[in-house]
Parts: sequence; structure tokens; C-alpha cells
Amino acid sequence: ISSRSHLITSYRIAGKKCGTIIVKAEELNNCRESVLMQFCGNKLDKKDFFGKSDPFLVFYRSNEDGTFTICHKTEVVKNTLNPVWQAFKIPVRALCNGDYDRTIKVEVYDWDRDGSHDFIGEFSTSYRELSRGQSQFNVYEVVNPKKKGKKKKYLNSGTVTLLSFLVDIEVTFLDYIKGGTQINFTVAIDFTASNGNPAQPTSLHYMSPYQLNTYAMALKAVGEIIQDYDSDKMFPALGFGAKLPPDGRVSHEFALNGNPQNPYCAGIDGVMDAYYQSLKSVQLYGPTNFSPVINHVARYAASVKDGSQYFVLLIITDGVISDMAQTKESIVNASCLPMSIIIVGVGPAEFDAMVELDGDEVRISSRGKYAERDIVQFVPFRDYIDRTGNHVLSMARLAKDVLAEIPDQFLSYMRTRGIKPSPAPPPYTPPGQPIQTQI
Repeated sequence: ISSRSHLITSYRIAGKKCGTIIVKAEELNNCRESVLMQFCGNKLDKKDFFGKSDPFLVFYRSNEDGTFTICHKTEVVKNTLNPVWQAFKIPVRALCNGDYDRTIKVEVYDWDRDGSHDFIGEFSTSYRELSRGQSQFNVYEVVNPKKKGKKKKYLNSGTVTLLSFLVDIEVTFLDYIKGGTQINFTVAIDFTASNGNPAQPTSLHYMSPYQLNTYAMALKAVGEIIQDYDSDKMFPALGFGAKLPPDGRVSHEFALNGNPQNPYCAGIDGVMDAYYQSLKSVQLYGPTNFSPVINHVARYAASVKDGSQYFVLLIITDGVISDMAQTKESIVNASCLPMSIIIVGVGPAEFDAMVELDGDEVRISSRGKYAERDIVQFVPFRDYIDRTGNHVLSMARLAKDVLAEIPDQFLSYMRTRGIKPSPAPPPYTPPGQPIQTQI
């Protein structure tokens, strides 16, 4: 986007003009500060016939072309001429696009139920002025230009005072990764009989010599993205819902490589190899229990809560779940740990239970206790099967959507625990190279 651009669109229905939408764009400044501010009013004009006023503030950012755009509205404080508004947090980009001297206009209104709010007055300031904090510089006269033009003795319509001003730097997912936080990736694959016999082409686990099955495609698409954030690229790979050799016992938490003491596989290719080997040796069975693999990862996550490690569990399943109550309990318990769960649903089943576990619409709960935070992301694989046969594009879209919520889930854990990212180490300088210093 250029530093300033306009898009003007007119809408018509059968020759009738229905109005115009104008979109204005401005290039965003790379400013990561947020500011927490609180204001109060004093002796504001009385606007209501019965009672006083119900004041609220509207903040406007000035644009490059001299126009103004609303960037924040406070709540309404009822029936007072001396309101104290709640503190609010706003990105500095939204307030002034990182330009500390750009005008910030503030209008004061009296709220009316019918929406025809009465204008009390206005004042202007800037980020640089506000950053002085609570002082005589940040007591603003609220002026109504119409009143000022009519009445010689008019001084103001009250004052608004800045009570507090706190700056915070917004940290990102990558700040933690640069600071050394490790992402630990675990895979769990559904080996239950509802997937169909792997020898049959109709099976979701069908081992075709010509193309990847849906389990392998999902594993490869997501794994190849996430492995870049895992420094050792050694992934525990588990299976659930199968009868294991030699005695045919059913397991809901078995190592795909056959080594329960060391279930780690080297890279996504190692996980794929272990998956194919398991298909040849185990018998698909049931029931479909998610809670054992969730609890498996939760045990590791519970041992490292200092922000140095974060755990991601990828469950690939046909969505037919048997232990819904126990799985909900496991997720609620895990929601206070440094972990996230990605569920990729393969096959044609209805995924209502998986959508419920996702918790985007209704926060998941178990026995009256709600999850502390949303840690589950569910996506149905069938939404990403490209009709044109271009699997590369559709798998890239799958990986993007599957991992979309991980950074915010990660940050919500770190923020609620007050964990800041460690400083990034200095860039690597090859031996024999002079270290450059800035003067």
C-alpha cells in the first residue's frame, strides 16, 4: 500500500444509486508500543433536563490528509458532571500511527438513549504531550466552538484531566522464540477400526504406493511448518486405539517406533516412516480415547512452567470419539499448562464433538470448571482437498489455518504468568571476523 491511498466504491441497484463507501489506507508504522491511559472530567456542562449529564469521550487519530478517524470511545458514566472513566489500553499505532507529534482530537459528549448524543466540547493533544503524564500540562479545557463564538464571557464547558499514562511494549511470539523458548511438537495418530482396513482403498489409512493417504498428507503439511520452530527436530510420535503385537493388548498411548522408552523420531520424515511401520504391525481396534495422549503431553508440560518450553500436540483422527467426558477434563486441566492441542479431522464424519472441543464458540468446561484459556484448534481436512488436484496450495492453506491460533494461545499463557521473553543472543559472528560496533 502506498503511504496514502483511497478506494471509492459506489453501489447501485437497477440504476438506483445507493450510496458510496470510501476506504482510506495509510501505511502502518512499525510501532509496538501500547499505552494505558485514564481520564476524568470536571465541571462539564449540564445537558440533561432531568439530572446532570451522562458523559463519554471519543478519541480521533488525525490522518495524513488532515481528516480524522475514530480510534477509541470510552464507556458512558451516568448522571455526573465530574466523571472518572475507566483506564483503557490502545496501541500507539491506532492512536497516532507512531507519530508522537500528530494531533489527537478528543470530543466530549452527553449520551442520549435515542443516539442523538449532545456535543459538550472538544480539545486537542498529542502523544508527546500525553506522555508527560499527570501534570498541569495535561489538564485540558473542553471548548464548544459554537458557544465560544456566541458568548463573549464563555470560558469553557469544563475540563478533562489525564490521571495516568503507562507505556507497554507489545511482545510477539517470535520474541520468545528468539529468546530461546523451545517448541516441543508431539504427534498422536488415530489407529481405531472406524478408519477402515488399511489394505482397502476406502480406508483413511490406505497404504497406496502412488500417493499419500489423508493421515500422511495432514501430518506432512502441519509437521513441515512446525518442525522449523523445534530446535532438535526430534518428535515423540504416538498412536492410540490399536491392538499391539505380540499379545494383542489394546493401547491408547503407544510409540509409533515401537520403543516406549524413546518414542522420538528424527524429523517429520522419521515420523512418517514410523507411522507406516506401525500400520504394518498393529491391528486397528478401539475405542477412540483422546485423554491418554493429552495427559501424556500434559505431564511433560507440567514439569516446565517457566516459559522456557511450550508443547504442541497434533492429534489426527477420524473424529469418532469415545471418551468425551474424560477428554474435556484433560483439556480443562491442561489449559493452565504451557501447551496447545491441534486436532485435524480426516474423513467424511460429522465433527460436532471436535467443534465442541475447539471451544471457539463456547468455552469448554468439565464438572462446572471452565478452561482457563482456549488451547484447542480443530480443522476438518476435507475443507482443504483441492478440487483441481493442486495439493501443494491446499496443504499450505491447511498448515496456515491449523497453526493460526498457536501464537495467541502461546502469548496468552506467557502473559497470564507474567513471563517476559529472554533477550535474543547477539548475531553469530564467524571465527576470525571482526565484531562490528556502532559508534
